[in-house]
Amino acid sequence: MNILVTGGAGYKGIVLVSNLLNKGHKVTILDNFMYGYDFVLHLVENKSLNIIKEDIRNINSKTVAKYDVVFHLAGLSGYPACEANPHSAKLINVDASRKLGELLGGEQRLIYASTTSFYGSSGDVCDEESIVEPVSLYGITKYQAEKILLQRNNSIALRFATIFGVSPKMRIDLLVNDFAYKAVNDRCIVLFESRSKRTFLHIKDAIDAYVFTLDNFEKMKNQIYNIGSNNLNYSKSEISEKIREVTHCKIIDSDMKDFDVRNFIIKFDKMAALGYEPKRTLEEGIGEMVRLYKFYKPFSTFKTI
Repeated sequence: MNILVTGGAGYKGIVLVSNLLNKGHKVTILDNFMYGYDFVLHLVENKSLNIIKEDIRNINSKTVAKYDVVFHLAGLSGYPACEANPHSAKLINVDASRKLGELLGGEQRLIYASTTSFYGSSGDVCDEESIVEPVSLYGITKYQAEKILLQRNNSIALRFATIFGVSPKMRIDLLVNDFAYKAVNDRCIVLFESRSKRTFLHIKDAIDAYVFTLDNFEKMKNQIYNIGSNNLNYSKSEISEKIREVTHCKIIDSDMKDFDVRNFIIKFDKMAALGYEPKRTLEEGIGEMVRLYKFYKPFSTFKTI
């Protein structure tokens, strides 16, 4: 297949692109490369790869016309980045997604990288039919984009759990990644709202979900799917304890409130019924990151747009 991956040089995107190339697809990365080019250099020699240096806000019909499938990953990701850049969050996550949906032909397949982040702070068990109550600008903009894109035929929204694990384009602002980094470098994790729960997923299992969706598109199309594992719903306290087992760090349970108030448990039965099941554990991801952070010292987690 001829596949376009928007945000293809990002944390998940570059791993997805590598996987698709290995499976014999022709792949185009569309990315503005705001974080640099180093993350794609190991793939450039592959003749099945094409790269478009373009901001998702500036695409036109020629940019997207020739592709069988579009994986739409481009966006301003995460609570901190969106709160720091609220205007850009709307332009990139909502307006650019609307434009992409309008430019695609009816036969082109769209797989959208959505999120479980907008299920809210109630602590309830949530599935795809649950009421959505986003508690952050990131969640609001991602939910708005999801609703827009599902209005077109041949679209699927994958609501991912919070990702953890190692990527050529590393992110340490994701919760598990961040806790592991602080445990290794600060030898201390400070918890806010330590009992609040979220759901998590290894990056390789996220990529497997994308590929599974591509392979099963016809029976999945025009629907929403939570992507994760019923075995990976954890509180912040539970995650930090697992990291302490490996790093022997100190855990400080603060009574201060967290700005990010998400708190929920997710059910993933709908995707599991189709045959998708994550394979990696939280402990595996923690081990990977502890080994990485012994030498990896990034200058920053994100840039202001």
